[in-house]
Amino acid sequence: MTTLMQASRQWATRPADERFVSLYQMQAKMRELRDRSEQATLSTRKLAVLPDPADDKHRGLLIETRDGSLGGSAVTPTHWSFGQLCSLAATPSPASYFRDSRLPAELIADALNYNLRFTRDVDSIKLLSTPDELRAINGPNYGRIWNAEIVDMLVDEFGDGVSGHWRVPGEFSRRVTVDRDNTTLYASDRNMFVFLADEDRRIEVAGRNLARGFFVWNSEVGDDTIGAGFFLFDYVCKNRIVWGADQYTEARIRHTKGAPDRWLEETAPVLTEYAEGSPRPVQQAIEAARERKLADDLDAFLAGRFGKRMVEPLKAIHEVEEGRPIETVWDVTVAATAHARSIPNTDKRLEVERAAGGLLNAA
Repeated sequence: MTTLMQASRQWATRPADERFVSLYQMQAKMRELRDRSEQATLSTRKLAVLPDPADDKHRGLLIETRDGSLGGSAVTPTHWSFGQLCSLAATPSPASYFRDSRLPAELIADALNYNLRFTRDVDSIKLLSTPDELRAINGPNYGRIWNAEIVDMLVDEFGDGVSGHWRVPGEFSRRVTVDRDNTTLYASDRNMFVFLADEDRRIEVAGRNLARGFFVWNSEVGDDTIGAGFFLFDYVCKNRIVWGADQYTEARIRHTKGAPDRWLEETAPVLTEYAEGSPRPVQQAIEAARERKLADDLDAFLAGRFGKRMVEPLKAIHEVEEGRPIETVWDVTVAATAHARSIPNTDKRLEVERAAGGLLNAA
């Protein structure tokens, strides 16, 4: 048994405007934010930092692009995207130095622009912005999974998150009227976190009567992975600490190029199964595939299952999507699924996907 503090940390730090009293309310907010946001991929040489002419204290900065993206207008960086900008510009001073110093905006803009143009190689970046703000600066292969899509899926499976079997947990197993103080539904323009539990249909395990619960989290701007944690537990107290937790199992997905498809193929089905049953069979298959190391001869392994002509494409696409070589059986399924998306012939694509699924089942 253990104590889980993830939800309690959210409860202790989220301001009122990042707390929601139902999944429906969160869904509306996340959809509105997604609909106002746009993405653009451009060269680092096309990015420019400007002092805000409307700020007579010379502290404000604006970001504009030289190619007319971001709606052709200058936008204000958020706290998060300014930190990403400073990392991108490879400045010797961290973002906190610029925020806390008394340097005028004109000098900070000059320093960032110089580094963007002359001290780093040309590279492509992916921007995320609203008409007013620059929300994020990510790499060109960043696999964005919108918070709205995750909340949509949760609504489809669990309704409003307050009135059904799966809901915001009560206090010491007693139902509560959900308000902003006791909710476990949190989201901002930076990240999201949801904790739901089924405290009505408890499970008898080794003489203990346990409820089921799960966490889901994501950041569409690059602040965190997308992930889900599944567990059994005794009760949740008022400050949202999970007591008597058992069998905690976690799945995380980095925001690589194939992340949106991996979320749909890996974690979303586990949540669907968990709604009425147990995630353990699916999760055990995933973990077994992840942990099963391949034999020394990777080429022979791939050729034996997908054919010799597929060996190099599979190795190459995994390098692109995950940034490292194939190491485990799970890596092979990721590579095969990613490669299948590029095959126009339906029969051939299904053949590759079946082979990938067969590996997971075998593991």
